[in-house]
Amino acid sequence: MTNLSSITTGRSPLAVDAFSLGLQSKSVARKRASAKARHLIAFALLVSLGGITHAEQPPTLSPATTAAAANLVDIRALVPDIAEDIKYAGRDNFVGAPVDGYRAPACLLLRPVAEALARVERELRTRQLRLKIWDCYRPARAVAHFVRWAHDLSDQRTKAQHYPTLDKSKLLGDYIAPVSGHSRGATIDLTLQRCAADGRHCTPLDMGTDFDFFDVRAHTDAPGITTVQHANRLLLRDAMAREGFRNYPLEWWHYTLTPEPTPHTLYDVPVQ
Repeated sequence: MTNLSSITTGRSPLAVDAFSLGLQSKSVARKRASAKARHLIAFALLVSLGGITHAEQPPTLSPATTAAAANLVDIRALVPDIAEDIKYAGRDNFVGAPVDGYRAPACLLLRPVAEALARVERELRTRQLRLKIWDCYRPARAVAHFVRWAHDLSDQRTKAQHYPTLDKSKLLGDYIAPVSGHSRGATIDLTLQRCAADGRHCTPLDMGTDFDFFDVRAHTDAPGITTVQHANRLLLRDAMAREGFRNYPLEWWHYTLTPEPTPHTLYDVPVQ
């Protein structure tokens, strides 16, 4: 949910402020409404972050203002009964409040990504398994909300559930990045469920940690989990890999379709 594989992990407070006050600020967006200006902001951000690891082209902020304009579709248009618990649309998340940009508990993805995920779900159902989705496309403004929360060291409401072994001051950088791959519309956070024969009574598999647990135990191959928990993580990883999704190894729940449909474009349309 946090780190972005295509951008270096080294970050500074200046980079965070540039993103929070520039790319995400509504007042700046109004003053600099042109796509060219937003491109320059995104480019400056990438320079401040130290460059790009797998491509020379820096990401740009899409001018799209609606999901349709961004080619984002609701996964339920393809799988109407897919299980969802969109964490950032409510209060059950590490921020402890609804996150900016989430106006509805919906999973939006770029159409090719949604189609691939629907194929994963259909294959799993032949084995009495199903997915459960926690997050999909994430507006850039939501990422800025995460950064603001991380700077507020007085807010410790979710520490016991999400970062019990870490000081909150350590979350920026390693766990919360100023740019998220979710904002490109090809990344999903999810888990796996086993269902009864009727397909209606499903129970999440034991993965060893909750979603958004900031700890080494959340690494897909973490040594401190049980054999069953590791096997469940690999079961999810194998099912996703068959349709082209790559796991982010520091978060067992995090998957990105490869190659990404728009690897150099960030989106900021609301989820609704």
